[in-house]
Amino acid sequence: MPETAKPIERLATALAPHFGDRLTANSVVREQHSHGEGWRSPDATLQPELVIFAETTNEVARVLRECSTRGIAVTAFGGGTSLEGQTTPLRGGVSLDLSRMTRVIEMRPEDMTCRVEAGVTRQALNHDLRDMGLFFAVDPGGEATIGGMCATRASGTGAVRYGTIAENVSGLTVVTVDGRVLRTGGSVRKSSTGYDLTHLFIGSEGTLGIITEIQLRLHGIPESVVGATCQFETLSDAIDTAVMVMQSGLPVGRMEFLDEVQMDACIRYSKLDGLRALPSLFFEFHGTPTATREQAETVRAIVDDNRGFDFRWSASEAERLALWKARHAAYFAGTAYRPGWSCMTTDAIVPISRLTELMTGAKADIAASGLVAPILGHVGDGNFHTLILYPPEPGAYERAVALDHQIIARALALGGSASGEHGIGMAKQMFMTREHDANALDVMRAIKAALDPANLLNPGKLLPPAD
Repeated sequence: MPETAKPIERLATALAPHFGDRLTANSVVREQHSHGEGWRSPDATLQPELVIFAETTNEVARVLRECSTRGIAVTAFGGGTSLEGQTTPLRGGVSLDLSRMTRVIEMRPEDMTCRVEAGVTRQALNHDLRDMGLFFAVDPGGEATIGGMCATRASGTGAVRYGTIAENVSGLTVVTVDGRVLRTGGSVRKSSTGYDLTHLFIGSEGTLGIITEIQLRLHGIPESVVGATCQFETLSDAIDTAVMVMQSGLPVGRMEFLDEVQMDACIRYSKLDGLRALPSLFFEFHGTPTATREQAETVRAIVDDNRGFDFRWSASEAERLALWKARHAAYFAGTAYRPGWSCMTTDAIVPISRLTELMTGAKADIAASGLVAPILGHVGDGNFHTLILYPPEPGAYERAVALDHQIIARALALGGSASGEHGIGMAKQMFMTREHDANALDVMRAIKAALDPANLLNPGKLLPPAD
């Protein structure tokens, strides 16, 4: 290797004997690893210089050691489903792909826990669990990897009952920037020893270390699962119903809202029969047959009190799966709603008592923008999304960004957060200084500096630069 060789070339030479064709500078592969599903940088040159596919924790450690000694940035990559620019490598370097780390390391059904590698998806895990009477409850939709779900502190439709990924992880294996491997937590349900390192890394978006293994909490498959739908003439009646359901203490398994625009998109895309393009709630009830029947009837009474109509519930698995398949396809239904247009997603959350105010305000913002923007959300958590669709014309992207920022500003003004589940990445950094005080941000930066002093792990993400 000539003395003038670049650090990335020296890295490739050092790692090639260990990774073979799992190390590549192929332009197509590099472009695939330059973005996720959502926010994309307008700068197409923001690509990794190398993509490396790791298959073990030791391989991740080897890559990080070699990159650390050469000052090369590393951005972790999983399923590529992130929505806020988390996987875009701002300083080039290496995109470290963990999607081939798909082993289920240990199953402990008697303890209702298991340990998996970071590249395992929830779909694959639940397929393995189905004969054990257990399931993994965090369901953000899409083919997200569990490692990526931890990195972004993912949530989803089941969080109203079972919690987010943070509540369903009891331990991690993490590789630090210098290649050290550390284990946090364990398989016990709780612990009072030391700092909570597990939850330090959850939501850190690959800026503090790279998660390679996860100890998960599992849940028993309910004896009875019932799905239900109802519709409303107004958005406020639908959201008021959701708030009352939560205040009643009912242990609903899922409760999702779709506005009339999103319903129109889903009816067209997923061929939903018997439903109209009106504000709608989708429910799922878990428990014994008697309990789910009682839950459904109680919710029916609340729906009636709020002028809802056409409340229908069914224990048919086929009907229920069709309903939730349509809900999980809502993003694709939205993007197909205006062919040729682009989509920008928002994600905001407020205390549930302020949700009606936020969503009616967002509706007014959308109308004023002149854009098309379906709304859907996990209303039991106070969390909702807007799929901002904008045409391929001058100024449209800027209008979409302005609308996105208006909606998030509304959430913050109502005591909410800029993100309930998508994370910060690059797209929402500007809101961190509005949501967190200066002292809190200084502590976050101090943690980052302690664990990654050279700023090599996913640089430029999550934390805004200090003034």
